[in-house]
Amino acid sequence: MAGFRSLARQVRDPKSDLALRRYSLRKCLERFAPYGHRATWDHLCSRAGFGPEDRSPDPARLVSALEELEAARAVWLAYEAGFAARRRKEKHDGLRRPGSVDDWHRCTWGGFGVAWCDDPGVHPHAPLAEVLRRLITALERDPGTACPVCADTSLVWQQGLAHEPSSGAVCTGCGIVVPAPVLTDDAVVRARSRRLRPLVSA
Repeated sequence: MAGFRSLARQVRDPKSDLALRRYSLRKCLERFAPYGHRATWDHLCSRAGFGPEDRSPDPARLVSALEELEAARAVWLAYEAGFAARRRKEKHDGLRRPGSVDDWHRCTWGGFGVAWCDDPGVHPHAPLAEVLRRLITALERDPGTACPVCADTSLVWQQGLAHEPSSGAVCTGCGIVVPAPVLTDDAVVRARSRRLRPLVSA
């Protein structure tokens, strides 16, 4: 199975068939997709300027989408390296019991669903790397009451998410499921009181 860097080389290869280059970019999302596969693809397509169903996009636009994904992956890998170093030190110092950030981190292995967007068409507009920087900053400070990505305080609780955990506080501003460790207990209680009800046809 090809790794992320191997797939990225295929996306950049001007001698490769355009369909293969597009396919390779899609496959990159199996290795790293901060919003989930479908939402990350929608985000990259909209920012690079080609349609999610476009079978023959401009190769330069494919590379642009790849570059945004690579920049975000570099931010996340740096965070994971720091996280691993911290856990090693904590274990060495006798702190074996993981905290809430560690519990959350286990559900985002490899960066998949770090800022999960359950609705693939609703996701932050900022570059992926910037979104991850904001999220990481929030994880490294005291919990707050707003979305760490867009600062919206309109969080609603949603059940049945297509991700683990299967419920959480969803930001109505940018669409991410806000990681529990970045929210105060009061913010979670408020979000739970505003449950997102499924839409029903009239």
